[in-house]
Amino acid sequence: MSNEPTATHQGLDVSLLDRWLAVQDVPGGDGELAVTQISGGSQNQLYELRRGDTRLVLRAAPSHASPERGRSMLREYEFLRALADTDVPHARAYAACGDPGILGQPFYVMDHVDGWSPMQGGWAAPFDTDLDARAGLAVQLVDGIARLARVDWKSLGLDGFGRPDGFHDRQVDRWLSYLARYRFRELPGLDVAADWLRTHRPRAYEPGIMHGDYQFANVMYANGAPARLAAIVDWEMATIGDPLLDLGWTLIAWSPEGDDMVRSRYLDYAGMPPRDDLLEHYATVSGRPVDDIDYYVILARFKLGIVLEQSVARVASGGDDPRVSAFDGIVLELIRKAAELARSTP
Repeated sequence: MSNEPTATHQGLDVSLLDRWLAVQDVPGGDGELAVTQISGGSQNQLYELRRGDTRLVLRAAPSHASPERGRSMLREYEFLRALADTDVPHARAYAACGDPGILGQPFYVMDHVDGWSPMQGGWAAPFDTDLDARAGLAVQLVDGIARLARVDWKSLGLDGFGRPDGFHDRQVDRWLSYLARYRFRELPGLDVAADWLRTHRPRAYEPGIMHGDYQFANVMYANGAPARLAAIVDWEMATIGDPLLDLGWTLIAWSPEGDDMVRSRYLDYAGMPPRDDLLEHYATVSGRPVDDIDYYVILARFKLGIVLEQSVARVASGGDDPRVSAFDGIVLELIRKAAELARSTP
């Protein structure tokens, strides 16, 4: 991530924000409020807030955000507040604001996480060269969602944050209906994966909290070895559903079955432990069975391929978005591998 001076902020009234912070239950000492925009890795707006030795982060919906996106921002805040007394690594959230009169869009304020993201240029030292240490990053990645999966979400008041009943019954048709809005080409293997998913739905599952987009891109690690997960970030897709889908999402391109998925890997997987080792760790920590993990990997590939195809379709119809230049091949690879795993799984 890179920082830009406060002078570049567009529409951010620092004095108004300072007054708002003063009446909230937000830590901070005396002195002038310094605000620095953080760029990179997020579709939302991020600002570092510094006053003396206190460092916080303000996360805001984009200035062009729809009302729905703004509501999603506040919903994300409620999720973080609910996790406050759990052992799930996350940034503590302090206060939220839905009044557009303050910054122009909804936002919330949370702790600044002291650590690094793999999206800041790959593996940080010593994980860039020490493959034994790098293996610990994968274990910690899985450990985060294993802890999340065992949270008693009902006791945290999250009953209305999802529709767990019939979760798997509606997955295939929901995502095929989504694809139908913009489909412009054939996706080889799509029907194979869809048919397999329909006939292999879990007969029973235990609802729990899902992050919804769990991967290396959405976590931060503490500095230095050994590997330690500092925080899970970007909770905007969180819901109550089947937590095992988070595990499937994590393992979308994992070794050894995913070794030929060169387009779907945005990091160097050398040194990473095999899938079975991660499954064992997840099962031990979460207490959930992982026997049907192939179903969740296939569903994750199927869903992600359809989601990314929307961006491909937009560019194909004349849109200009350089960020999605690689998505075309990723979509085809995801759907192909979903079908391939389906064909090999009884």
